[in-house]
Amino acid sequence: MFECITTHCLQQPLEEQLAKLVPKLSALVGRTDALASPILNAAAKNDDLAEIQALADHIRAQFKRVIVVGAGGSGLSGRTLCCLQSAFITPALHFLENIDPHAMNDVMTHLNADETCFIVISKSGSTVETLSQFYVLLEHMTRALGAKKAAEHFIIITTPTAGNPMLESANERGIHVVAHASDIGGRFSIFTNVGLLPAAIAGLDIAALREGAQKVLSNMAAATSPADFAPAVGAAIASANIAAGKNITVMLPYCERLSGFSSWYRQIWAESLGKNGKGSTPIRAVGTTDQHSQLQLYLDGPKDKIFHLIFQNRAGKGQKINAPQRADLDYIHGKTTGDIMAAEQKATFETLVESGAPVRLFMLEHLGEKEMGALLMHFILEVMLTAHLLCINAFDQPAVEEGKILARDYLLSGNL
Repeated sequence: MFECITTHCLQQPLEEQLAKLVPKLSALVGRTDALASPILNAAAKNDDLAEIQALADHIRAQFKRVIVVGAGGSGLSGRTLCCLQSAFITPALHFLENIDPHAMNDVMTHLNADETCFIVISKSGSTVETLSQFYVLLEHMTRALGAKKAAEHFIIITTPTAGNPMLESANERGIHVVAHASDIGGRFSIFTNVGLLPAAIAGLDIAALREGAQKVLSNMAAATSPADFAPAVGAAIASANIAAGKNITVMLPYCERLSGFSSWYRQIWAESLGKNGKGSTPIRAVGTTDQHSQLQLYLDGPKDKIFHLIFQNRAGKGQKINAPQRADLDYIHGKTTGDIMAAEQKATFETLVESGAPVRLFMLEHLGEKEMGALLMHFILEVMLTAHLLCINAFDQPAVEEGKILARDYLLSGNL
């Protein structure tokens, strides 16, 4: 579904890193890794798709605006997938991921209560930002519509466990609850209802998203060695470059529809690998936009970065440019907007390579649901495999939990 071309400058061969991945790949293929298997199994199944699609169809028929409320992967999952779709679809989809009072007030000031549905997502049901937003929005909708009707405008995705405050509040109010997978964390939940319900509402083919992911899993099972499997090679490159002091990783797709993917990658890489003094810092970028804000640093700044470029074949595509007839505009007259994109893609790749930077180039002939599913699964596996090489747990976030506890203490004490 895509081709990966790698140019890298390493201080140690990859064979040593790849050899260390043999037992991990075997565990992933055999589903004996207790933490990774639920994530891979979720992407490999199809028996829940009809239920997700039916709920999405109901929401599409009833509402003109859908607001997804969730922090971290709870919001990023749907937003990443929905970037594949036009921003002008109906129902319009928005993602409320920040507790900022201005953002909250903006929603409540401009929404039409009768035509708005809220999908509130929190695995634990106690994520302080999401839980607070839920209560504020529920009160606002109740004032506008009455308690019974307001409840019909909310969908909750949370784990059905005892003591879950969001679940208990939803049950008390008669709000429809969808079960969040109890064994999959938010940043790995994109192939569950967390990501697929917003995607289905946006009109995307959620079966094709999973089909793309399943293709990568099939490639993993068929690989005769880690060197034959692109995510394993990527993990080996990442580990070797981190060891060589290249502690920044740049995700730079040349595609506006992958802007959400860059944000998703930033979270899954940072939160999964940044532990015990290890990991590397992910930078989110989108071409051509960030040529004008970051490329100077990449080419002429510290040589501490590895780059992941994602290109599509754009030459000859897009709108034709009819520029005024003057010598200084001859280079764009008669070209297409796709030609401009193609030229800038090629120039960025070549200048990065010439500068000696480690570069991985992913070439897409097409970007649809299958390709997006494949890209997502590629990097989910690459994160898991890189964590194995760094000897860390990819699935927890102990430092973040400490911050959550401290924030709760401040709120209880009033020491704000």
